[in-house]
Order: sequence, then structure tokens, then C-alpha cells
Amino acid sequence: MFKGHPKGLIAASLANMGERFGFYTMMAILSLFLMSKFGLDETGSGWIYATFYFSIYAMAFFGGLIADKTRNYKGTILMGLVLMSVGYLILSIPIEVSASNKVLLITLTCFALFVISFGNGLFKGNLQALVGQMYDNEKYSKLRDSGFSLFYMFINIGAIFAPFIAPAVRNWWLGRFGFTYEANLPALCHQYIAKGTSMEEQPLALFQKLATNVNGSVLPDNLTEFSTKYLDVFNTGFHYSFAIAIFAMLISMAVYIVNKKGFPNPADKQLGSNSSKAEMPLAEVRQRIYALLAVFGVVIFFWFSFHQNGLTLTFFAKDYTLLKLWGMEITAEMFQSVNPFFVVFLTPIVMAFFGWMRSKGKEPSTPGKIAIGMGIAASAYVLMSVMSLGLPNLDAVREMGELPIEQKVTPFLLIGTYLILTIAELFISPLGISFVSKVAPPKLQGLMQGLWLLATGLGNQLLIIGAIFYKSIPIWATWSVFVGACIISMFMMLFMLKWLERVSK
Repeated sequence: MFKGHPKGLIAASLANMGERFGFYTMMAILSLFLMSKFGLDETGSGWIYATFYFSIYAMAFFGGLIADKTRNYKGTILMGLVLMSVGYLILSIPIEVSASNKVLLITLTCFALFVISFGNGLFKGNLQALVGQMYDNEKYSKLRDSGFSLFYMFINIGAIFAPFIAPAVRNWWLGRFGFTYEANLPALCHQYIAKGTSMEEQPLALFQKLATNVNGSVLPDNLTEFSTKYLDVFNTGFHYSFAIAIFAMLISMAVYIVNKKGFPNPADKQLGSNSSKAEMPLAEVRQRIYALLAVFGVVIFFWFSFHQNGLTLTFFAKDYTLLKLWGMEITAEMFQSVNPFFVVFLTPIVMAFFGWMRSKGKEPSTPGKIAIGMGIAASAYVLMSVMSLGLPNLDAVREMGELPIEQKVTPFLLIGTYLILTIAELFISPLGISFVSKVAPPKLQGLMQGLWLLATGLGNQLLIIGAIFYKSIPIWATWSVFVGACIISMFMMLFMLKWLERVSK
């Protein structure tokens, strides 16, 4: 599979694979952790989630600036790994929330997320720039798109298992205290602590039922004490899940340090036979920057839609989806493994398809592939919209306590949606990175990769719109918003297609 590609590609992929494992361990549970830990609703959790997701990519802009300014790309990447490990360490410390320390703990959590995002900013874009330089050699230049597809596939191997690790650790910790897992119970515990027996009749009855179920079929004598205890144990399990990410980061760090000397240095102005790019005319530099900025602006809309997988699609899994698959109990977090699984499974198929089209002389350009991917993403949310017709609003579900089992949708709806979104992702994300590495002026490689990630971050900041709509409008209408965003992105790319193809030649 890696035959004909630079030797450093495997090492770079392994270094990123551990980082992605840690990252997806956290992202699988972050929004649900914020709700169970601090009693936040979907909107409050969504603001923190979206801002963090924005920062993860926005900081890559500053990471690119730092690396381009210092010309120390390899050192910047290593420092990023160290900072991410520190952030996960802070998140892994279990401290029980009380009225007196709640604001402090939310602040500490946000600080830890900032440290992770800054570390990721130093790491991610600069590693991509490093991989891009491997393909500046004419020997490998024709394999640039497939190389980034392999890089993207390989790093997702770690992400496949991460969503299973986090709930497994949490459920193991619950079991040590004689409890079992129940997705809807943390929110009800927070309600009972705040209202006591003055809770509305249906939610109170559901709370008592679930408390009995998780407590060995025995209704606790003191429901207030039970609520506090269950939340503490539940959230401590989440904290220990974050600790798993630290070990993944240490593995990435070890792989990177061992192979560091063998990686190319993007600071080197002698880019093999393409060294003439260092003397690129100013007019061409401007055209390349304009083209990249145009693409960055368009992909904001795509990422706003695609990254709902950790937010509204996770909420949908918890609130509207039957959490049983082939007779087995599953959790909402486990759906986060579907996307990276499909990335790994589908990448060879997509690469073979593009290879076949290349042999026929019909392979679309990289900007053309990106436009096609945006249309594919729109179809995923069309499926969600159609299948959500008739589902009650979230407020109605809350009044019932939970949606009756007979009204819940099959888990195959989300699996099918993730399948379509993954195909779209493979047309956009690795090829977008490839496009940036090809078009970016040599002296601005780190900065341009950072701007690509900044555009992704801006799309992620808009994720909060999805959380707001999820609570306030019909579910089918929420998905329709993302259909519109993807369609707009597709037509904008098609409008600029010929210009982008000229610039990228």
C-alpha cells in the first residue's frame, strides 16, 4: 500500500495516529461529559464544545506562524505533543463538583482544553507541512493525493478504537461501586438535586425507575445522596478515560522522537528539483494565496456540517436512537468509531477508484473532487431529514422523560449517515490538505496549512448553531440547515473550479 511513497510517510502517520487516538477518546465523550459533570444543557455544552473545536484548528494558524518564523518545524511539532499531554493530564484529575467550586472547575476544564488546542496547533499543521515536503520531490509528486489519503487513513486507525475505550473505562468504574450505566440518568440526577420531589411527575417517575435499575434493582433510600454519588462516580470514570489519552500521546511522542532526524525539514529552501519555487514571482504568489483563501472560505460551510458528529448527531444518538445493535447494548459515544472505521475501510476503495479514473484520463482535479464531496455530504443530511420526519421536538421528549422505544429510530440510520459523510470526507479533507501543500508558496507552507485548519476551526465554531437548532426547531429542520450549507459549498467550488485548476497546475 505504501509502495512507491516516501519512507517517512509511515513514521509520520504513526506519530499522528497516537495523537488522533487521544483526541478522539476525548471528543467521543466531551459534550456528554460537560453535561454530566456540570449539569449543562445542550446549548451550554455546545458552546464549550464548538469553541474548543474552533480553537483546535484556529491555533494551527499560530502554530504555522511560529514554525515559519523560527524555522524550527520539528521542535514546534514536539512541543505540541508535550502541551497536549499536559492538557489531558489536567482533564484526568477527578474533583467533585460543588456549588462553591463549580465555576472554578469549569474554568480549569476550559483552560485544559485551551492547552490541548494550543498544543494541537503547534503539532497538526506543521506535521502536514512536513508530509507535504516529502512529495515536493519529482519522484513522488504524482502520488501526492494518494499519499495524503494514506496518511489520513492511517491516522484514523487510532480513532476507531478510542470511542470504545472511553465508555468502557467509565462503565468499569461504575461497576466498581455497584452501579450500571444509564445515559439519561446524569441529567435527571442534576434535576433532582436542584428540585427534589418538586420535579414534574413524569421525569420524577423515570428518575426513580432508572435509579432503581442502576442500583441493583433497589430504590435508594436517599435519592439526593444517590444523585450526588452517581454523578461523582460517573464523572470520575470520564476523567480516567481522559487519562488514557495521555498514554496515546506518549506513544506518539516516542515514535516522533525516534524518527525525527529522518523527516525532511520544511525550513529547507532547497526543495529538490522544485527549488525554483523559492524564487516564485510575486504575481504567482498572490494568485496562489488568493486561490487558497477562496477554498478556505468555502470549506467553512462543509466543516460546520460535517463535525456535527460529536455534537448534534451524538445528542440524536442519545435522545432518539435505539441503543441496541444485533441484540447488544451500545452507547451514544460508540457511534464516534463509525466514521474512522469507514475512513480506514473506504480509503483503499476511493484511492482505487481515483486510480482507475486516472488510467482512463478522467480523474477529476483536486478542486473538482472537493466539490463532489460537498454534494455527497448534502445527501447524508437529506437522509437524516427524511428519516426524522414525525419525530417530536426535544422539549416534548424532555416532558416525557425519554422517547418511547417504539418511536426511536434504528441505529443503522446514523451508521448510514456516517458512511455517506465519510465518503464525502475522503473527497475533501485529505485532498484539501494535498491541495494546500501543492499550491502554497514554499516559504508559507506552515502558515497556509495553519490557515486551512483555521478555516476548519471557523466551521467548528459555527457548530453551536446546530446545538441551538437541535433544541428549538423540529429535528428534520435542523438537518435541513446542513443540507443547505453543503449545497452552497458545492456550488461555490464549481463556480471557481476552472480558476482553481489553473492555479494548481
